[in-house]
This record gives sequence, structure tokens and C-alpha cells, in this order.
Amino acid sequence: MNKHMLKPLALAVSLTLAATACSKGGDDSAKQPAPAPAKAATVAKMSSAPASASTAPVFNIADLDNNINACTDFNGFVNAKWVKANPIPADQTSWGSFNELREKSLQDQHQLVEDAAKDADSAPAGSIEQKIGWLYSSALNMDARNKAGFDPIKPDLASIDAITSRKDLQPWLDQSFAKGDGRVFNFGSDADFKNAKLQIAYTFQSGLGLPTPAYYTDAKYKDVRDAYVKYLGKLFELTGDKPAEAKKQADLAMKFETELAKHSIPRVQLRDPKNQYHFVSVADANKVTPHFNWDTFFKSQGVTVDKGFSLSQPKFFKEFDHLLATAPLDEWKAYLKVHTISGAADALSQPFVDASFDFYGKTLSGQPQQKADWKRALGAVNGSMGQALGQLYVKKYFPPEAKERADQLVHNVLAALKNRIENLDWMSAETKQKALDKWSKFLPKIGYPDQWRSWDGLSISKDNYYANLEAAQKFNYDYDIAKIGKPTDRKEWGMTPQTVNAYYNPTDNTINFPAAILQPPFFYANGDDAINYGGIGAVIGHESSHGFDDQGSQFDGNGNLDNWWTKADRKAFDARTDKLVKQFDAYTPLPDHPDLHVNGKLTLGENIADLGGLNIAYDALQTALKNHPKEASEKIDGYTEDQRFFLNWARVWRGEIRPKRQMVLLNADPHAPMQFRAIGAPSNMTAFATAFQCKPGDKMVRSGDQQVKIW
Repeated sequence: MNKHMLKPLALAVSLTLAATACSKGGDDSAKQPAPAPAKAATVAKMSSAPASASTAPVFNIADLDNNINACTDFNGFVNAKWVKANPIPADQTSWGSFNELREKSLQDQHQLVEDAAKDADSAPAGSIEQKIGWLYSSALNMDARNKAGFDPIKPDLASIDAITSRKDLQPWLDQSFAKGDGRVFNFGSDADFKNAKLQIAYTFQSGLGLPTPAYYTDAKYKDVRDAYVKYLGKLFELTGDKPAEAKKQADLAMKFETELAKHSIPRVQLRDPKNQYHFVSVADANKVTPHFNWDTFFKSQGVTVDKGFSLSQPKFFKEFDHLLATAPLDEWKAYLKVHTISGAADALSQPFVDASFDFYGKTLSGQPQQKADWKRALGAVNGSMGQALGQLYVKKYFPPEAKERADQLVHNVLAALKNRIENLDWMSAETKQKALDKWSKFLPKIGYPDQWRSWDGLSISKDNYYANLEAAQKFNYDYDIAKIGKPTDRKEWGMTPQTVNAYYNPTDNTINFPAAILQPPFFYANGDDAINYGGIGAVIGHESSHGFDDQGSQFDGNGNLDNWWTKADRKAFDARTDKLVKQFDAYTPLPDHPDLHVNGKLTLGENIADLGGLNIAYDALQTALKNHPKEASEKIDGYTEDQRFFLNWARVWRGEIRPKRQMVLLNADPHAPMQFRAIGAPSNMTAFATAFQCKPGDKMVRSGDQQVKIW
């Protein structure tokens, strides 16, 4: 799949920004049983006694900067010394707690794929170990890739050259999608918003090479646009065009792409579920796009659409159809060609890899140096066979007892969420009943899938990297669209076990915690309760709160888009969330660019989840401490359990990011910058002010009308 295309439906919300969809070349980080609540009545102690003197401390107080007042700048107090002592590595765009844990996961995975590659020839034929080993080793074989140049995509480019009239466009697009490498829009399966038990077909706006539609029209992005056109021109040159012709083709492609961007829904509006779902019959869809026949398209994909599908953004598809009818054929061909090249660049010879990195890494994100070859090869394995690699990862690095401990903590935090819902002072009994019904239907999933996906039928060779990626691309696409018309499987995972992240999916009402995040600094087997509740406990609370954020709250316990609120309660909810929007709108992350603010509406869902999650985790900690009053009264390294709870929350968000990358994320990322996540939720909590003896008027104390209380 083209690296710039999102999944057909990107509604699932995670703790951190998911990595940009990988190109065929892999890593492209410069570019997301009975329901557990039934068992959540008892809050048990999660961890053992505090770490002994013979072990490393679970929280190193030497990292704290006592020259900074915790009540003035809590992020600085907890993280400034560490950030200063740990500069961003040259191959990264940011560096912090998440990055460190991700590096650990990558190193663990590195060992797995190296072992698989070493033993691939002697591994059982068709085993996942053999497939992973050959895929990884073929990715590292730059001699073969350099010798091939751009030969692997010459048939695709020739097929575009063979387009001689408008009637050839749909057959070309149909064929491209059938290979799993569609252009212009996205297509795939997901749960029906109105009948979440059923998987239906979705089409979704896409087709842009820049981060958001605003990059194509806003004057402040002119330099980025100019650099992008130069990058497109470079790609044409690398495939044989003379400089003048390459520039001409790049300009044509950019003109076409700009028209798509003008009719693409911006990120903030796209967060509204109503802009992600528009169910139509095939006949009605054909009326929206009279020059693109959906019957023909679905037949070419081998998909049967019964009552209809989601033509998710009709405005975009109307423009797509308009371009089919009116855009000059040379614009279409230039656009299709350059996206074919760009989508494959990271899987081709070194000059293509370098050109892609020069724009997406250096220019757009400020990353000085490419990642090591093995990391990029590992990215390809994860992009193509991530769940298969997850099987090996779990077997070696995630013992059953770790899953059991995490399961206990999930139940403890969910019990605290139930209690908070029951005691809300702004919600009516009628809406509370519906909220509790949704709570009762949460399905937590911990570590890894109950049943692993089969990789039978995927053919991987030991010496043809591009062919391997094409095979995996089609295999995964066919796997996805085969779900259309079938029941939704709530137990399926949308993240791999080795991913350092977590997510909530509103259409199946599941909260998901991959194995790799169930480690320090989030979770310590020998840590005190405060550290664990301030880390993984807050993560669990965060994902649970997504079920009740501005998006998730529009879905019921069965995963259907259904209004379960009274008008008065929804109005009260919106008034509270509006205050959170204003709080984050005021944050400016880049001192050299005081005019660039966080977008409070774009980041609202994550900010609601942070605030709700931290409150819920704090309540769960208090219940645990009541059961162990001796520990509640003891200090560790001079800090109370309440203080250590907030210290670990802030430590989770420690880090720094390159300014260019931050600029991109301010436009495209639904998560606020790290330093504001460290302080945003605590500043609204009376418990924080009490723990650190802060006074009214301190920057970390929001009171009166400024204080935000939601869940």
C-alpha cells in the first residue's frame, strides 16, 4: 500500500500516534470470555513491596530538577534534567520514554529476526520462522536491490504509459487495488457503524503525499510544497526523465494532487464519526460517481456487496469522479506514476531510498540521519508480517504471569471507572444507566491474540525483496477484504504484540494492551503501587476513557453509532469538553514559533482520555492503599505514594522532538505534544495540588471555571 494512505477507517484511538503507514520498503517513521467489568468488583493489590536497595530504583529521584518548582512547571521538575542529558539521536525525530521502550522492543525483535534469517534455510518449509527470515534477509540485500534499480516497478509504469483514454483509468485503478496497492482513495473492511456486528466495505479519502490538505493551499507551507515538487521531480529523473521533463511531470502531478486536497475533509472535521461513515447502495454510489462504476470495482476485487457500503466522504468522491471526467490525461498519468514510484521508493535501490528520506526525513521532519539498515528491514517485516513476528516475540519475551498481573490491574482500574460514572454530579440517572451498560460490555485484550492468524498461502522467497513485499501486500489486502459481509470478530487485534502502544476501538468496544507496553516505565513487577498506577494504570484508564470521549461517547456498548445521551447531558458534556479545548489551544510548544498553538479540537479525544484516565487510575490507587494502609503512610526516597503516582505519569511523557517534526504533528496528530500531556491532566486535579502542596495561582493549579472535570 502507498505509504501515505491511511487505513480505510482510522477511528480506533491509541495512546500515542501510530506510525505512519509503511511503504513497501518498511520503516518510515519520518512519515496510529466474559467482559472484564463483570469481574472488576474487587480491587486487589497489584505489585510486591517497593524495590530493595540491591535493585535499581523504579523511579530515580536523581532525575528530578529541584531548581524547578513542581507547582510551576511539573514537566520541567520531572523531566528537564533527563532531556538535557539525553539528546535526540541522529536517526530519530524525537526521544523520550516511549522511544527508549520502543528501542528495547526493536532490539528484542532484532534478535528474533536475525535468528530467523540465520536458520531460515533449515527451518520447516512454509513456517513463519522461514518466511520472516527470508523477508528480513532479502530486505538487507542492498547489492541485489541496487542491481535491480527500479526494474521491479517498470511493469507498473509501462501500464500507466499504456493508458490512452479516460476509459482506461478505471480498469487501471481496479487492477491496482486488486494487487493491494490502490491509488487515490482507500478501500477495506470495518464494522458497520449502524450494525457493528457486521463487517462492511468502506471507501475513504486518501491519495495525498503531504501530511494534511492544508499543506497544499496554506501560504505558510509554500517552502514545503516547493520541496515536495522537487522530490517528485527527482523521482521522475531517477526513472529516466531528463530534468526539464521531470519538472514538468512533477508540476502536473502536484496540480492534480492539489485538486484532491481541496476536496478532502480536514483532520478536525474528519474526527467526527459522521464524516467517516456514509452508507449507500451501489446504485446510489454510482450516481455520486457516474464516471466510476462501483459494481465493476467490487467485482474486480472479488467482493460481494449486499445492501451497500460506506462511501465515507461523498464530497471527496464527487471530486474524484469530476477529475475522471475533466482532468487532462497527462495529469492523471503523472500523478499515478509518481505515486507508484514514491510508494515503492523505500523498497528499491539506494538512490530511491535516499530521495524519499531526503524529503520525508530531513526536509519534512528534520531527521538528520536514516535509521540503520536492520531497523528499516525490521520495519518491512512488521509492516508485512507483524502478527507473525508477534508470535515469536510473545513466546520469548512475555511470560503468562505477566499477562495475569496486567489482567488484575485492568480489572482494578475498570472498577474505579464504574465508581466514577455512578457518582458523576452532572449526569442524569437515565444517561448514567446507558453509560454503565457500555462499561459492562468493555472487552479488555491483554498482550496478544487468543488465536493467531494463519500465514498459510503467503509465498516468500529468499532472494527477491520487492516480490516478497508485493506478495505480502496482496495477501494482507485479501485477508482484509475477505471480512466484508462476515461477522465482526471482537477478539481480533489491530496492533501487534511488539508495539509499544495501546488502543480503544469504539466499533467493537474493546481496550487493547500489547505485550510490549507492559514493561518499565509503565509497569514494574517489583514496583510500588503508585508507580504502576501512575504508569500502566493511567494507560488503562486512558484507553477506557476513550469509550467516553467526544468520539467514543457517540457509540453504544454494542459498538453502534447511536445517541444514548439526553440533550441536557450532552450539552453539559460539551460545555466541559469546550473548556479542555481552550486549555490546550493556549499551549505553544515551539519557543521560536509563538504563533503555533496546539489544536484543542484536533487533540480533544486524547486530552479527555488523559484527564479521565489519570483520575480513574488515581482512584484505583487510593483503593489499593486503603487495603494496605502501612504502605500508604510510608515514603519512598522522600516522596509519598500520591507524589510518586504523578511523578511516573510525567516521566511517561518525558522527551523532546525536532521542531520540524513538531510542526507536522501540530497539524496531523490527534495527540498533544509530550510536555503538555505531562501537565495538562494533573493541573486539573485537586489531588495533584494537594500532593505537592501547590497554592491557588500556581501555574499547575487550575481552579474555578478554569478547572476541567469530566469523567
